[in-house]
Amino acid sequence: MLQLRHSRRILRFNFPARTSRGALTEHTAHYLHLYDEAAPGQAGWGEAAPLAGLSPDHRPDFEATLDGFVREFNRRQLRELLPEEAAAFVGPEWPALRFALETAALDLQRGSHHQLYDNAFSRGEAGLPINGLVWMGEAAFMREQIEHKLAAGYNCLKLKIGGLDFAAELRILADIRALAGPGQLTLRVDANGAFSPAEALGKLEQLARYDLHSIEQPIAAGQWPELARVCRHSPVPVALDEELIGLTDPARQRELLERTHPAYLILKPTLLGGLRASHDWLTQAESQGIGWWLTSALESNVGLSAISQLAGTYAQPGLPQGLGTGQLYHNNLAAPLSIRNGRLYHEPAGLWEEPG
Repeated sequence: MLQLRHSRRILRFNFPARTSRGALTEHTAHYLHLYDEAAPGQAGWGEAAPLAGLSPDHRPDFEATLDGFVREFNRRQLRELLPEEAAAFVGPEWPALRFALETAALDLQRGSHHQLYDNAFSRGEAGLPINGLVWMGEAAFMREQIEHKLAAGYNCLKLKIGGLDFAAELRILADIRALAGPGQLTLRVDANGAFSPAEALGKLEQLARYDLHSIEQPIAAGQWPELARVCRHSPVPVALDEELIGLTDPARQRELLERTHPAYLILKPTLLGGLRASHDWLTQAESQGIGWWLTSALESNVGLSAISQLAGTYAQPGLPQGLGTGQLYHNNLAAPLSIRNGRLYHEPAGLWEEPG
């Protein structure tokens, strides 16, 4: 019979990670361990790490809900759980938990080797291009991060904006472009909804001077008419991120894309309800000619590995993914993931530290 247990780890940042919503110094990751009683040494792992300020399931009762879910699951005495069945066990209001159960089931199904998909990345034959993430902070701190990323071989950087004086942020972008033009370096920015609808297009006109690839979520989620106007007139291609959270009905998903027609979608399985849910979004996007990439949401290496392997199967070749967050913590789980020259690599024969 299948059994579940859960564990957790409080991940501690190497520095306060600032966005326009505030600063993070720690993040709690919960892990599901799914195993067959006949072979307790082989467990599939999944991570549920709801993100403060974003995840619908970042709630005071999350741990109590997790405890109850595990007890109920074990009471059922299941002989099998297919990954595609995970959503039937967890409501859509708990997307991180759905992601964890789906991933654990997929891992167990594939032999508990933590190799969830069969692709060049998961086999260790190729790396995935990723963007280097530059966090908000004082201008000197941001410049230090930029210099480090460029020296490490990244050719795509993503900057968090909207939390400093806008003129200072423009100066930082100007400094970057003085070092590397658009032919050498792709620049993305993420406003996390910091602009008001009234000011958004004016700010986007100023940002466009720096040949940006895209801007994520320029205005706060839930303003579809205003968002449609911004997407239609913005000189910088718009990518939707927070706008997708909590939107689980396929008809409403299709309506959002038809009404706003963004250039890109940012897909975060922890926030959207897992691997299958993210695949449903990317299928919707591709049917309407909208680009997309996958991004981690500050998971530890268990979640990051699952998302990266999904990207290895479906991502557009050469398009940088948002998967460079594994180095943010000084106590992340040891895992066979590494970054070299702006690419993420997976070594399938490498050693994993067990979650908990």
